[in-house]
Amino acid sequence: MNRTALALTAALFVTPMAARAQAPLEVNYGYTTADHVNLYVAQDLGLFEKAGLKPKFFTFASGAPMLAALKSDSVDVLTAGLGFAFALGQNIPLKMLFWNSNDALGEGFVVDPASPVKSFRDLAKAQKIGAASGTCAQIALYLMAQKNGVDYAKLNVVNIPAPLFRNSFKSSSIDAGIAWSPYSFMLDAEGYKVVNFDVDYVPLGGVCPRTTAVRPAFLKAHPEIGPKLLEIDAQAAEAVAKNPQLAVDALVKRLSLAPEVAKAAIAQLYMKRPTIEQQLDPNSPYTMVARDKGLAAQYVLATQVLFETKSIPAPVSKQVIEDAIDPEPLKRFAASRKR
Repeated sequence: MNRTALALTAALFVTPMAARAQAPLEVNYGYTTADHVNLYVAQDLGLFEKAGLKPKFFTFASGAPMLAALKSDSVDVLTAGLGFAFALGQNIPLKMLFWNSNDALGEGFVVDPASPVKSFRDLAKAQKIGAASGTCAQIALYLMAQKNGVDYAKLNVVNIPAPLFRNSFKSSSIDAGIAWSPYSFMLDAEGYKVVNFDVDYVPLGGVCPRTTAVRPAFLKAHPEIGPKLLEIDAQAAEAVAKNPQLAVDALVKRLSLAPEVAKAAIAQLYMKRPTIEQQLDPNSPYTMVARDKGLAAQYVLATQVLFETKSIPAPVSKQVIEDAIDPEPLKRFAASRKR
């Protein structure tokens, strides 16, 4: 066989392998219905594709289908809130890689203007309090009662989610409630006042972390996914810093918000999201590297309350929570940015 034939034969074997090596990584990405600014902006700007990923997105309106998808390995990456506590309680493996936001900053105690309740200190005066079971809202209400010395079991708690509060207020089904963002800001714009946010009555700076997590098996097979997700998040944040309207437009389009409501949610929640430095600082309330502070401490407290309110059948051990937090991709990403 001459040299030309040998070269052609080699090309037939090498070219498909090179093509496969350059093929984008397929990722099933799930997220809850919420104000995920950087995620939405990244979608709009094609940042996932630019990072060498081929994403397929799934939106979950509630925790149950999200957990089912995670349990069946139908999703590889998830951005969500305390729904992950239920995954841990059901022994569904996951690795939380980084914070997206501290949702306690946007979750608030909302009251009817005609109610005698003027702050969280007046909790005992509320007649019917809206708080969805198994959510940050229920945890916040429990801890608010505890701070006020009120027996949570004696409160008249109505199990309804924040998106239904508007009609519930109008029909006098509730006169107060715990609403998460962006619904807290929607209600406030309509005259149902947010008199306090969670950080006023919840310890640890709030107990409502929103994080991005990956299936351990997927992370092991594709260790590059963590830094890639962080790079995408950082690029989206940089784009928003240059053009804040990107964030407003993304929330208005995804969640059908009024621009004023979107701006309020962005100012209160997105602009105060945990930084990389805070997540790697062992003394920060957002630390990912300390076992007795930050994300780990918030999950310990949250799962304790969920158990005490009978939302989960058994407490989640500290070891399980610690094993579910993986700061290594965050460390690698931070180191790459210093080069």
